[in-house]
Amino acid sequence: MRVLICLLITLTIVSCDDLLVDANYESLPPSGWDINDTATFNITPQDTTTVYNLYLNLRNTHEYEYNNLWLISQIKFPHGKIVTDTLQYEMAAPDGSFLGTGSNDIYENKLWLREGVRFRESGTYQLALKHAMRKTGEVKGDTQLKGILEVGYSIEKQVQDGSN
Repeated sequence: MRVLICLLITLTIVSCDDLLVDANYESLPPSGWDINDTATFNITPQDTTTVYNLYLNLRNTHEYEYNNLWLISQIKFPHGKIVTDTLQYEMAAPDGSFLGTGSNDIYENKLWLREGVRFRESGTYQLALKHAMRKTGEVKGDTQLKGILEVGYSIEKQVQDGSN
């Protein structure tokens, strides 16, 4: 049932957004996002001249117990170059209410990854995402990050004036 709902949401997003070029999600297990698990996506852009904006997309529930999210992203280019970033996103307001859109059960977050990207190399790019969350004062990471249902990406054409 959850897969059907996610498919319907994705189809709705794709059909409503003329700027959307590509999007994909990976469902995470109910036990949580294991610190050793990497969500990996293969991206094969069709156009090397258009400028795009890249977003990370997350769906979370109230089980998510942090107000921020640390991720490690890695983009592997077709000819071997690798770009790795450590990213931090706010997931909740100071009062504890979750940011993003959605109901009281599931929240959809569209987070900036890269702005003004041009896929100059033809071939397949690989986007890899890992969480890097840990509790305050602890050295080891949170081995099972609960409350994130799905992680994914979306690619949108950049509007000429730079806004979307």
